[in-house]
Amino acid sequence: MTIRWTYAFIDRPAGLLDPAHGFWTAVTDTRLSELRGEKQEFATLLPGPGADACVKVQGVDAGQGGAHLDFAVDDVREFVASAVQLGAEEVAEHEGWAVLRSPAGQLFCAVPWHGESVRPPVVRGSRLDQVCLDVPPSSYDTEVAFWSGLLDGWESLPGALPEFHVIKPPPGLPVRMLLQRLGTERPVSAHLDLACADIEATRAEHERLGARPVYRGAHWTVMRDPAGGTYCLTGRDPETGGLPSRP
Repeated sequence: MTIRWTYAFIDRPAGLLDPAHGFWTAVTDTRLSELRGEKQEFATLLPGPGADACVKVQGVDAGQGGAHLDFAVDDVREFVASAVQLGAEEVAEHEGWAVLRSPAGQLFCAVPWHGESVRPPVVRGSRLDQVCLDVPPSSYDTEVAFWSGLLDGWESLPGALPEFHVIKPPPGLPVRMLLQRLGTERPVSAHLDLACADIEATRAEHERLGARPVYRGAHWTVMRDPAGGTYCLTGRDPETGGLPSRP
């Protein structure tokens, strides 16, 4: 089934939504929508004129923060059936949308497509463009096979390092996936990645907005936002999402 649009969800503790909203609207140069949901737990980060939103924030119980993906499709029930056939579990059916769980336990959602088509621009040399699944070794191969099968028309290929696998959407879709094989057994989780033309410049800006560095790798820096969630600044091309070309 064709994925029409993708949303990256920033999941943060409900009691820390205000700092999460303030930080991520500044980072993505967006404004906050009206709050929605029974507990006012949902918000969309709205880009400027001419672009469609692709990032949302959700308040969750303490200790359950992270990230997840929403896939916008023409037929939600058909997408759910395909996912279940490939090994997913349907967790909850709502009016018009559904929550699912991948074979390793990662939550994701199927939602109706409302005509979104224009990707937001790069913001000051960076772009929030990737959800990375951190997968325990025992589930990694199964999870790669599941997502590669579910995301029909996406390109599934090994990453630059043996512990990574990339699943790239067709041109125009705003959020891609990276699967990372962990070194130890622990429950699957997910975090956000930003593609940065200059990691150090983006890090400095994010620190000014209240984030803190956690770890510096060879081509990425792990950060913690003001709501306590971790995310990564990666040295990828913000326009294409790929690794920069080497001379």
